[in-house]
Amino acid sequence: MANYIMEYAHYLELERHSSENTVASYVRDVTQFARYLTEVEGAELSACTQEQVERYMGYMSGKGKSAASVARGVASLRSFYGYLQGRGAVRSNPARHTAPVRAERKLPQILTGREVEQLLEQPQCVDDKGYRDHAMLELLYATGIRVSELIGMNVEDVNLAAGFIRCSSRGKERIIPLYSAAVKALSDYIRDVRPHMVLTPREPALFVNMGGERMSRQGFWKIIKYYQEKAQIKKDITPHTLRHSFAAHLLENGADLRSIQEMLGHADISSTQIYSHMVKQKLQDVYHKAHPRA
Repeated sequence: MANYIMEYAHYLELERHSSENTVASYVRDVTQFARYLTEVEGAELSACTQEQVERYMGYMSGKGKSAASVARGVASLRSFYGYLQGRGAVRSNPARHTAPVRAERKLPQILTGREVEQLLEQPQCVDDKGYRDHAMLELLYATGIRVSELIGMNVEDVNLAAGFIRCSSRGKERIIPLYSAAVKALSDYIRDVRPHMVLTPREPALFVNMGGERMSRQGFWKIIKYYQEKAQIKKDITPHTLRHSFAAHLLENGADLRSIQEMLGHADISSTQIYSHMVKQKLQDVYHKAHPRA
């Protein structure tokens, strides 16, 4: 059992070039299923049937797992058994025709315009940290980039004279414009603050921690949480909240879906269409609250 899972993890890392989080998630799902097979079904991974996969779905639901968790678990098993079938370890994929209950897609939480202003106003440009944090938050809301893209950005990716950044992710490059306040925040940071924050002049990272090295995901998470509390915003803000807010606010103000898709770096327009649902829901809420006969 352990050998199959270990080989699958190596396959995801070396051949599929999956991220560390993806590998960990798939391996966790398959390991949990293997434990279920052994303890409940008395079976092995290499001798699993479709009926056992379906019973496992019911088992997970009975344990209180959400429809989304069950669907993800089945997707992990489908991938795992597809790998085993490809190398001849099993004759068929028992999860291939298993259809989990469709998970209800929750609309992501966004900030209001006023809440965004409250958050962006929190970093005080009186010291290095304040200038850096102000530039990071302005850039995140100005462009809607992912936190991994933000912390992975280098100085050479910023063109302040032209007012845009170049963002490379998943083998693709995109150009995203900046509004003037973001240009100023970045200019102040790059010109006056970053030179004496970096550990070495050769450091390429745009944003560095107080030790002078590239900012980490965990480090930026703490920054977001700190300013959320300082702004007294009750919503649970994550780095992705500003990405969602960026897209929804653009759509509310007349931007077309294709342009938003391009800026967000979505491969499929369906991923961007969720923001249309958000705007429609907001309009319905406003209507029902404001219309005298609603």
